[in-house]
Amino acid sequence: LGEAKNLPTYPGPNKMRDCYCTVNLDQEEVFRTKIVEKSLCPFYGEDFYCEIPRTFRHLSFYIFDRDVFRRDSIIGKVAIQKEDLQKYHNRDTWFQLQHVDADSEVQGKVHLELRLGEVITDTGVVCHRLATRVLECQGLPIVNGQCDPYATVTLAGPSRQTKVKKKTNNPHFDEVFYFEVTRPSSYNKKSHFDIEDVDEVDKMEIRVDLWNASNLKFGDEFLGELRLPLKFLRQSSSYEAWYFLQPRDNGNKSLKPDDLGSLRLNVVYTEDHVFSSDYYSPLRDVLLKSADVEPVSASAAHILGEVCREKQEAAIPLVRLFLHYGRIVPFISAIANAEVKRTQDPNTIFRGNSLTSKCIDETMKLAGMHYLQVTLKPIIDEICQVHKPCEIDPVKLKDGENLENNRENLRQYVDRIFTVITKSGVSCPTVMCDIFFSLRESAAKRFQGDLDVRYTAVSSFIFLRFFAPAILSPNLFQLTPHHPDPQTSRTLTLISKTIQTLGSLSKSKSANFKESYMATFYDYFNEQKYADAVKNFLDLISSSGRRDHKSIEQPILLKEGFMIKRAQGRKRFGMKNFKKRWFRLTNHEFTYQKSKGDHPLCSIPIENILAVERLEEESFKMKNMFQVIQPERRVLYIQANNCVEAKDWIDILTKVSQCNKKRLTVYHPSAYLNGHWLCCKATADNTPGCTPCTGGLPANIQLDIDGDRETERIYSLFNLYMPKLEKMQEACGSKSVYDGPEEEEYSTFIIDDPKETYKTLKLIIEGVGTLEQEHAQYKRDKFKKTKYGSQEHPIGDKSFQTYIRQQSEISAHSI
Repeated sequence: LGEAKNLPTYPGPNKMRDCYCTVNLDQEEVFRTKIVEKSLCPFYGEDFYCEIPRTFRHLSFYIFDRDVFRRDSIIGKVAIQKEDLQKYHNRDTWFQLQHVDADSEVQGKVHLELRLGEVITDTGVVCHRLATRVLECQGLPIVNGQCDPYATVTLAGPSRQTKVKKKTNNPHFDEVFYFEVTRPSSYNKKSHFDIEDVDEVDKMEIRVDLWNASNLKFGDEFLGELRLPLKFLRQSSSYEAWYFLQPRDNGNKSLKPDDLGSLRLNVVYTEDHVFSSDYYSPLRDVLLKSADVEPVSASAAHILGEVCREKQEAAIPLVRLFLHYGRIVPFISAIANAEVKRTQDPNTIFRGNSLTSKCIDETMKLAGMHYLQVTLKPIIDEICQVHKPCEIDPVKLKDGENLENNRENLRQYVDRIFTVITKSGVSCPTVMCDIFFSLRESAAKRFQGDLDVRYTAVSSFIFLRFFAPAILSPNLFQLTPHHPDPQTSRTLTLISKTIQTLGSLSKSKSANFKESYMATFYDYFNEQKYADAVKNFLDLISSSGRRDHKSIEQPILLKEGFMIKRAQGRKRFGMKNFKKRWFRLTNHEFTYQKSKGDHPLCSIPIENILAVERLEEESFKMKNMFQVIQPERRVLYIQANNCVEAKDWIDILTKVSQCNKKRLTVYHPSAYLNGHWLCCKATADNTPGCTPCTGGLPANIQLDIDGDRETERIYSLFNLYMPKLEKMQEACGSKSVYDGPEEEEYSTFIIDDPKETYKTLKLIIEGVGTLEQEHAQYKRDKFKKTKYGSQEHPIGDKSFQTYIRQQSEISAHSI
């Protein structure tokens, strides 16, 4: 989320607004930025990443104006259809804000059945009767925390109304309404209309409107509508299908888009279509052998780095795949060793954006997230909250600020952060230490005359590419929820620069700074004790054969936040009501308290979590609920704020409890209410579960990684860059046949051993070709089986219509 510009002025005297932006899946809010005060061009600069846990039609962004006394007002929105996300993929785009009103805010689908039949009345007149059956709806929006929907059906004249279904956004109506369509006397008793009757029916349409029953004085809220012309019943007298609800076209002209300003966004959307594991075996095996291939430049993983436009593109799925299969350390050791051998000057070691440096960055980000939380989060939180002035550039000093005081504030922060980093060696994750050990060994062996290279090889990662960026942009490393304000951001920039220089161990440190005020400030730290502390820290994190870190006693905070929980009913006559509580998960226990910082009201040791599963909405008529099952079938029911939060909590709770010896294999997907389980109707509350528990995740760092999904991503990259793979194959042939100087068009690739590289390329191209055929076959089969108007693909599903169009072009089948 970048920035907004030219927002409409506030009608009051100061004209400025206090704005924030939200990210929504359809109308469900999943993220909110901080509030930018007194601005019509607010800058957010915030990143939000999530796995999308459900189907959606629009990714929407709303700009709100905060109002202290009333409900915040919506200024405008940007809604991008799911099928259009690819158009804007990974590039900054300015979007015009659109006007928002109740009639345009629509989501959900409706299931209808229509039947047209002949009826002869008492007077002998023949007419047609239309039966409209409203079966059910799914995914209706929740308005102001509730949804009590009903439907109205109109043909001509007064509308008919279904019963109101309380507290559900997936109502089952199953109600039938009859409408008489009277025919003129010229009607003959055939099964089809004659010409003039057809015209009459063609003009008619059935309309279904969905409403939220509201007790407010403003009346019921419109949720969406559907308009169907009856002419399509000419071919068949009965019709049944799912439809997406549409906004109401009520004739009101909305404001010009220019009136509302615009919003700059960069959306990166990826969709992975993943087969079961056995499909990926050939390609995966070639990739996982990369660490053992001699030379490593002939391996499949290295080749991926060579053909991708950006090394980062290759590094992300490779690191995740190798982490998942426990092969990351040998792989990084092999590519790092090859890079060190090619390096001529010890001062430039690991300074480029090579595959090695990108892979180590990615590994540190995945493996070191908890390490950063433990080390930096407390002091970063303090810096963000206290707002001590730390500006040391005399030109940028504000009125009333004292340069010496500011220097002292900054010095204290740098000292504290430096101390927590250099004393955190025992907390550094084992996988990072093992990688640092191999970097140190390779560098020391290559540059035997330079005694410092064993330190600079490691410090160039741990300080320059791990701690310094995390201090500079804490929101990107999940240390703060939002981008810091400008003053805090400046303080963090000054701290990050100093820490980076302290960790670099370069000979002339003051020369590192372009600014004279930074060089002057650095004199505070130009003492031997700082250099010694850095060396001791680097020695500790790059030593081999270290102890198991599970013995570290200090609990690591994994996740916290407000959610709603149902009372567990421990007291015999206690109320089983719902209350908002602050939940906190560490690697030791799961607790909740009244508010942040209070004494816990309940603590569940991790070893007592026997399963964590979703809870069906029917149990309490509440969305985004899940259950934490404990010994003796005790269950804690919790409601998260939105679907993304619910998925995050379920994933992380499952992850930390994965190794528990007594984990359940079956559970009840619904609650035990009114003397029976709603799912299986069993009456005893200690009845074993009726549904298998969802598959668990590996218990260590490989936790969030799906190996098949990462292999699918690597396949997609190889497929995308197939022309380059073929060019590389040509280059191998050229080099191995002539063994002369490289032709210029082939010189972009590193090919140390043409024969070995050629062999690997052959295996890659075969593996990718096979997977490509499987994907094409799967699409053809799916195309044959899929019905437009089914629950999965309701009528109005534009992405499916696009899919049909594409398939029609490559297939003889039609739908």
